[in-house]
Amino acid sequence: MASYGMNDVKNGMKILVNNQPAVIIDTEYVKPGKGQAFTRVKYRLIKDGRTQEVTMKSTDSLDAADVVDTDMNFMYSDGEYWHFMDPESFEQVQATKAGMGGAEKWLKGEESCVVTLWNGEPIFVQPPNFVELKITETDPGVRGDTSGGGGKPATLETGAVVRVPLFVNQDEIIKVDTRSGEYSARVK
Repeated sequence: MASYGMNDVKNGMKILVNNQPAVIIDTEYVKPGKGQAFTRVKYRLIKDGRTQEVTMKSTDSLDAADVVDTDMNFMYSDGEYWHFMDPESFEQVQATKAGMGGAEKWLKGEESCVVTLWNGEPIFVQPPNFVELKITETDPGVRGDTSGGGGKPATLETGAVVRVPLFVNQDEIIKVDTRSGEYSARVK
């Protein structure tokens, strides 16, 4: 198995921590006035999303994780599993709710996602940055009702709830940023 020395560690690298895949979020090289230099490594566990920080000596190393990011198309969900297909090889994989990482609330079908595979199993799904979804339920916007910030909750066709401006109505299609879960624009 490959390993990374502290001089080679960079943001975005995939590592193994206690036999769990993680992605490095931040690294900081510290050289104190007295004592040995060290590196602070902040990482996020891919499976559950927890972030942790560890201090490593410059002579330490981190094991590389055998994870692969693959572009796949979301096909359908049967309630228990979410099914994805590789558009080139037509290979199919199925992700559990834990492996979806919250992406299930943005997918309705045929979206292209980045699926992170570890030992052939999907452990994380990254939906497209923006999706267009139809509003199935929202309160009508009342003119002059802007004292509370000018927004209202709206339920989308996938079941997700986002805050939208008062001028957006039911049955309209909106663009949502999946990274933040916020309203982006109204689709014409």
